Amino acid sequence: MMPILTAEMLDIIQRTILSFVATINKDGSPNLSPKASLIAHNDALFFADIASPQTIKNILRNPEISINVVDVFSRRGYRFNGRATVLPVGDVDRDFVAEWVWRTNGRDYPVDHVVRIDVREALPLLSPAYRFGAGVSEKGLRETYMAKYGVEKQNQSALE
Repeated sequence: MMPILTAEMLDIIQRTILSFVATINKDGSPNLSPKASLIAHNDALFFADIASPQTIKNILRNPEISINVVDVFSRRGYRFNGRATVLPVGDVDRDFVAEWVWRTNGRDYPVDHVVRIDVREALPLLSPAYRFGAGVSEKGLRETYMAKYGVEKQNQSALE
């Protein structure tokens, strides 16, 4: 079986700082939680539970999960649907993700849990801006939205 995660998906995951994880609350309502710790590793997605006790409770009760990763400047990304597993202490992937979080943010960040997502479906997310207007391009939208959000020219190269 071929991996679902493509090089383009991995690139967007790596350069997008914030993603959003949707789980299902006990009463059936949605729970949406921002994550700045989403990474891809070993053909799966992972995130650290730094301050998301409700997300963990929901996953333990119902492992269905959806994650949106969108580059706000290029107005494109992916929705990943799959099943989540809370990894036990001592799991090598749990240790890998925890060490990554600490290298990135410092040891002050608690890593209460690490969640593995086995992706069964990856769907592209594309702003309607790509369908409207003549000659719309990713580069053009990136320039437009960087200006709209006040990102200065010298900082743009770091985000591309």
